[in-house]
Amino acid sequence: MSRYHSYLNSAIRIIEQYKGEEPFASFLKKHFAANKKYGSKDRKQIAHLCYCCFRLGKTASGLVAEERFLTALFLCSDSSNEILTALKPEWNEKVSLPVEEKCSILNIQFSASDIFQWNDELSSAIDHEKFARSFLTQPDLFLRIRPGQIEIVLKKLESAGVQYQFDGNNCISLSNSTKLEDILGLDKEVVIQDYSSQQIGEFLKLIKDDLIPKAFGTPLKVWDCCAASGGKSILVKDILGELDLTVSDIRESILANLKKRFNEAGITKYRSVIADLTASNIRSSILSLQPSVIIADVPCSGSGTWARTPEQLTFFKTSEIERYSSLQKKIISNTITQLMPGGYFLYITCSVFKNENEENVEFIKKEFHLDLIKMELLKGYDKKADTMFAALFRRSL
Repeated sequence: MSRYHSYLNSAIRIIEQYKGEEPFASFLKKHFAANKKYGSKDRKQIAHLCYCCFRLGKTASGLVAEERFLTALFLCSDSSNEILTALKPEWNEKVSLPVEEKCSILNIQFSASDIFQWNDELSSAIDHEKFARSFLTQPDLFLRIRPGQIEIVLKKLESAGVQYQFDGNNCISLSNSTKLEDILGLDKEVVIQDYSSQQIGEFLKLIKDDLIPKAFGTPLKVWDCCAASGGKSILVKDILGELDLTVSDIRESILANLKKRFNEAGITKYRSVIADLTASNIRSSILSLQPSVIIADVPCSGSGTWARTPEQLTFFKTSEIERYSSLQKKIISNTITQLMPGGYFLYITCSVFKNENEENVEFIKKEFHLDLIKMELLKGYDKKADTMFAALFRRSL
């Protein structure tokens, strides 16, 4: 048996064992740790086969396992592939063809719903077919260059011979396999932040234009209420300048990670609070904040990022949409009431589902009577990036 058949058999066994109970990347790491026979190249090839298979969703589900994995590899490749060269050379010669032509060669019908089955749940601005097609391609790695660092960052990348694309502003895209740790100062010079996430800066600039002139040099009170590891807070700092910053999250471990990132980013003045914002009695330290700006990057289905975790196309349960929407409404209700008159509430998800996006905008307008300043679905599926949603509200004076 060739090593390529061995790769296929290993990938098939791994997929059969995986039940969706943890992120596939975590499951795969544990599997390889328990099976030391795989070398670095072996692990890479097997992992790629697994991810290609997940990217198909339910496409070609009637094929026998080995044939389906090769079909997935063919549809997800746009350049010559070592495994296809050995096992399907006639397919390998045609990897650069459009998806429809590949499907014709395979005698299968391309269906967006076979890849992404939740068409009826999508936000209205999503093109279902283009969105589904984007799952066949691994998204890029994106960096945001921090203020004053453009020249040194580009110089370091060029000196290291790293291939990259620069948008002329602050955004760099690279291959996902790029190792940056020994090249750039992460969180000091650049922040690993998806393209669409970087576009949140346009909403923050609207806040800056209104509130900074009125602050008369006093740092704005900002509450990043679902702070996670702090990426949005670093963006806020870079755009709004000096802040009276409070960050909160339900997870102590992730706030410990935030502390490390803030240290690298040079953010030393802030308050950190462990808080469950879905609870009926949130902490008194939160209730006394009275911020001028609330950033609510809420927990969500993450459906706008599933091209990075395509196992969700197989294991996500539709009932989770309503669970997340309900969770989000609780967080909104417990945070928005703390906002100062004239202040801004920025609601963010990385979801493509209307229940988590537009319907929560209507909830905010109806229940809290805030003015909607700007709302946008940040499409990343045509840029090898994530898709996000953001809505900026203002409380009347």
